Amino acid sequence: MKALTIRQPWAWLIVHAGKNVENRSWRSHYRGRFLVHAAKGMTLREYEEAKAWSCACGAIEIPAFGDLERGGVIGSVELVDVLDHSDSPWFMGPKAFVLRAPQALPFMPVKGRLGFFEVPTAHD
Repeated sequence: MKALTIRQPWAWLIVHAGKNVENRSWRSHYRGRFLVHAAKGMTLREYEEAKAWSCACGAIEIPAFGDLERGGVIGSVELVDVLDHSDSPWFMGPKAFVLRAPQALPFMPVKGRLGFFEVPTAHD
């Protein structure tokens, strides 16, 4: 199954708190469900900026810095479109991967990669 690495806490916000767009600098022709891979790296500054942004968007509170799972798959979500602009409060540009139907999954350690990449699943 395809996966996309996303920095924490943004990955957690997609799976658990209604973040309905993923901001990217590139387009994708892929549409469909993909695994949300939480990147291994996360700085305190990234965490604090995301926490402030999520409060402004009315999201539920992000778990503590040390409680966020990293370096593996945390859920899945469906990519339904890629836009140049979005009215979503989560949009920062330049491209918006429009997301829907997030599902939390048990943590599965996986090494991340750039762009979409394949992760073997039990069904493969």
